[in-house]
Order: sequence, then C-alpha cells, then structure tokens
Amino acid sequence: MPEYTIIYFNVRGRCEAARILLADQGLEWKEEIVTFDTWLQGDLKAKAVFGQLPGFKDGDLTLYQSNAILRHLARKHGKFFVVQFFFLFPTSSLWLFFLFFYFFVVVRTPGFNLIIFVFLGLYGKEPNDQSCIDMMNDGVEDLRIKYLQLIYKNYEEGKDDYIKNLSADLKHFESFLSQNNNGKGFLVGNEISFADYNLLDLLRNHLVLAPGCLAEFPLLCAYVERISSRPRIQAFLSSDAHKNRPINGNGKQ
Repeated sequence: MPEYTIIYFNVRGRCEAARILLADQGLEWKEEIVTFDTWLQGDLKAKAVFGQLPGFKDGDLTLYQSNAILRHLARKHGKFFVVQFFFLFPTSSLWLFFLFFYFFVVVRTPGFNLIIFVFLGLYGKEPNDQSCIDMMNDGVEDLRIKYLQLIYKNYEEGKDDYIKNLSADLKHFESFLSQNNNGKGFLVGNEISFADYNLLDLLRNHLVLAPGCLAEFPLLCAYVERISSRPRIQAFLSSDAHKNRPINGNGKQ
C-alpha cells in the first residue's frame, strides 16, 4: 500500500518535482487524478486550504502548496549514516537523552560502545545549509512563476522575449552552483536536496521551451545530465507515467 497520495490534475505541472523526489528516494505513491470538470464544480477547490492544487496526503496529514510538500518530504527522507564511538566511562542517561534527540536514533551496545545512526534528510546538514537550500528554492519559485505566466497568459506574444531574457535568470543558478564543489555536485553540500529536484524539473521544462537555453551555462547543462542520470530518476523520466503527462494543463510547453 503506497504511503503517499498525490491529488492533482493529469499534468506534470507543479507536482513533478515531488514525483522526482519520491522516485529517487525509492518511495511509492498513488495518484488521485482530478479532472478539470471536477475541479470546476468547486467542491474540491473549497476543501483546499488556498483553493489550489496539488494536494498531498501522508496518513492523516493533507498538505497543499507544492513547496510545502517538497519540504515535508525533505524532512522525512534521506540517508542514514552510522557513527561509532568508544567511551572509557559510563554514559549518563542525560547524555543519551541529548544524543537521541539530536541524532534521532541512538543504540548503545555493551562495553560502552555507542553506535549512533545519524539521519541526514534532503534539507541540508546544518542551519546554514538549510537556509541556502531555502534561498535557492525561492529562486526556483521566482523563475517558475515567470514561466507559468508565459505559459498561461502570454505564450504567443511573449515567448520570444522570454527566451531572449532567460539567460539573465539562469546565470544566477550557474554562478551559485559554481561555488559548491566547482559546480560538479549539488546546489548545496554533498547530498541532494529538495531544491535540486525542483531546479531539475524547471530546467527540463525550459529545455523543452528553448532547447538551446543552457548552451552558455556549461555547469547547469552538466547538472541536468548528472541529476537526470541518477538510476531511479532516469527510470522515472523514461516511464510512461512521466512521458504521457503533459507539462502544462493547456498543452503549451
């Protein structure tokens, strides 16, 4: 039984970044497809906190807003690392209590051998990293809003100017990426974050809109290829579930 449910139209739209995250983390989910006719009836819209989709169910929790969904998943999923310590003295209960809440899981074995399972989510290792991830995700959101305004409000008249000015937005991502491991890894730190999934999705959308848009940005170009080549992401991007969904609800891309 899938742990999660996505409530959305049959499009990639604002939910594909979350789908990519789920796929990359090896998680299962089900889709509750909403038709446009059903949406226009108004009942589901009235239940949504801000009158918008996507919605996302995690047990008894139902979330709305795509970035809130990404952050929720980022806090819950990631990698466990094992750190082992040896003590020459008994470990106090208070110290164990502290370690439990700081590292989430603590297991003490005989002989004062402490094994700590450190959980690193998809939201950075420490507060500064988390703030940078938030900053970059906000930048992705700014560009996504511009993109959606073009798609839904000004496509025919505005497409040429949008593409002409796109490099002014993309250069910020190229510059920031270059500051982390010479642009050969992720946006922040040494592990993928929810902002990486969000940026990947948006850049792939722009490569459909303007196939040459990354030509002057070698780091972003390599970034898209590198993240897209992660085995589970590659499998998802090759799946019918992804390929058969239009990018946007009006068919423009």
